[in-house]
Amino acid sequence: MNTEPAPQPLEPADTHPGPPVPGPPGGVLGGLGPAATVHFLRRVVELTDADRDQDHVDLLVWQHGSIPDRTGFLRGENESPEPALVADVQALERAGATFVAIPCNTALVWVDAMRAAVGIEVLDTVDETVAAARVAVPGLARLGVLATDGTLSAGTYARSAERAGVELVVPGPEVQREVMSVIYDGVKAGRPVPRERFDALVAHLVEKGAQVVALGCTELSVLRAELGVEDPRVVDSIDAVARAAVLRAGGRLRA
Repeated sequence: MNTEPAPQPLEPADTHPGPPVPGPPGGVLGGLGPAATVHFLRRVVELTDADRDQDHVDLLVWQHGSIPDRTGFLRGENESPEPALVADVQALERAGATFVAIPCNTALVWVDAMRAAVGIEVLDTVDETVAAARVAVPGLARLGVLATDGTLSAGTYARSAERAGVELVVPGPEVQREVMSVIYDGVKAGRPVPRERFDALVAHLVEKGAQVVALGCTELSVLRAELGVEDPRVVDSIDAVARAAVLRAGGRLRA
């Protein structure tokens, strides 16, 4: 009688031996707007050099869509979003986040207040976007930006461009009204926007001398993805802050 133990099935080979080493969890202050946050998370996954779940970065996401409208406040139409923004970065810090990424450009008007309220890094989406534009165009001299009225009136892109030694190019008044319509009546409202409207906005800034155009509103990043736009003249603010978040969280970027 054979008393030897029956052979056990072989375990599949682990091509990544050893336990995963998690990076520091990042925080995401989202909901500004909600579709932009979902797109940001998708881009984080797509931009991460990963072969398995454990190669992706750890993120704590707070999807806070009810924060008062940022541009609305800057135009005198509703209450300030600052108390909610400050409370949210504090909540993310308490939850264990070691930095906060904000997939919104207008919210960065209040970045100093948010940074003063916590002991962790709050990424500046605007600065990350300007830096990405300078990488896209070495020796960049003129940067175009498509953004909300609130972002433009607050001067966040103007100050960031000035620090980088770059001239900022913004739309004329009529085209800026079209930018706001695309953002609020189109993307935020969940309505389709034809490709020709997007292309016309980029072309307007190029005609004004912009060497590259920054999508300085994350709703425009959502629209770019929906339309499948692959234009070397366009730099995407969501991609810029997503890359920064992957690196801060200890991940690797795809080549």
